[in-house]
Formats: sequence, C-alpha cells, structure tokens
Amino acid sequence: MQESSIIQRRNFVKLGTFAATAALLPRTVTAAATNANATASIPVGAPYALPGLPYAHDALEPHIDKLTMEIHHGKHHAAYITNLNAALAGAPDLAKQPLEKLLAGLPAVTDEALRGTLRNHGGGHWNHDFFWKSLAPAAQSGEPSAALAAALDASFGSLDACKKSFGEAASKRFGSGWAWLIVTPDGKLKVTSSPNQDNPLMQGVVPAADLGSPLLALDVWEHAYYLHYQNRRPEYIAAWWNVVNWHAVSERFAAAKV
Repeated sequence: MQESSIIQRRNFVKLGTFAATAALLPRTVTAAATNANATASIPVGAPYALPGLPYAHDALEPHIDKLTMEIHHGKHHAAYITNLNAALAGAPDLAKQPLEKLLAGLPAVTDEALRGTLRNHGGGHWNHDFFWKSLAPAAQSGEPSAALAAALDASFGSLDACKKSFGEAASKRFGSGWAWLIVTPDGKLKVTSSPNQDNPLMQGVVPAADLGSPLLALDVWEHAYYLHYQNRRPEYIAAWWNVVNWHAVSERFAAAKV
C-alpha cells in the first residue's frame, strides 16, 4: 500500500474515533459549547449580570473540579441570566422587582409563556447564585453555629442524620433538580427537593409543604457533576459536604429566625 493511502486511512480512523467519542459526550458538554458566548451576550445595563464567584474556579478541588466550575458558572448560569434579561425586556415593571419577590409571586404573572420563562430562568439565576454562596474551599467550610447545630439536633437528631436525609432527597430527585434545607414558616428545619429550577420561594408553584426560607442547596442537574463523577450522583453528594459553607448557612439561619 502506498504511503499516501496509509496516511489517508489513519486520518479516516482518527476522524471516526473522534466522531464516535463526541457522540458519547454528556449533553451538558454539548449544551455548554452551544452557550459558549453566553457571558458576552449579557448587555451592560440589563437587569441582571453574572455575579463573580467568591473563590477561584479550582478552589473546590478535588471535590468539584475546575472545568466543571468554569462551565457551570460561566456557561450554564450565564445562559439563565441571558434568557431572564430577554424575558424582562418586554416587562419593565417586573424587571424592577427584586428577584425573590418576582419568584414568590409567579402566579400573578398572567402571561403563561412569560411566567414559564421567569420560573425556569429566574429560578435558574437565583438558585445558582445561592448555590455558589453555599460553597467554600474545604479548609474554610467551617461548622454549623451553636444555634444551627441545636436546631439540626432538634429536627433530625444530629447533623449526620440531617446529611443522610438530605442525601436521600438529592439522590432520589428524578432527573434534574435541587435538594434543599429550609426553615419552614413555623420555624422548623426541613429537607426537601424540587424539580428543574424550582425553589422553596415559589408560592403557588411548589407544594405548600415545601415552602420556606432556604438555608442550603445542592444542584443535582447532571451539568453540576457529570464531567467528574459521570453517573455517580451519590459520590458527588458525599464529596460535596466537604465544601459546604457552614458560615453562610449559619448566617442564613440566624436571619430566618429574626
């Protein structure tokens, strides 16, 4: 066989291997590539902008890897903000409302398509902003405050029991969604979960029993862990506890109890 034919054959095999590998990549990677310019598409002066992370992209390693953080924050979160801003461009009165108030009052938005967009992309922005602030490098994660620790003991029996309940909620959430630790309106701690980008602020959207003030959230969408953990969601959940920002959780608990 001539040398040129051999080279062509090798290149064909390499191309076929690359195509087969690309076909097997997680949907999260494809979505991230599609949204590659999401951050740049957020115009100056829009109601919402992508907040910076309070730590470096690699600060949560080895529990959450740098590449996942770069894609999750810079692409996925940014895309929610872009779509939220686009929806609010035609609703200036809603754009003036604080996002928490907007999400708590979704049933009052009469335009069904707009309401759905606000629910998905407004929820996506709020949830992710809350999530980033719920994390800290392992060496800085701290411990629950004395008041929060006492409340955890009263509600679950111990912190470990709370982690078990939380882990079960996160593991059993079918498909994409979130696990939450909340303070209910009657002042009790509760573990719950929500689908997609719903959260415990959304009155009239999530079940009444799951409403409350969020203290802690875990993103269990595949894009949050698939690059590093693949389909091993329980392993991701177990590792995530190492980077929970207990200082932030304790401050939220103190504010919710005021």
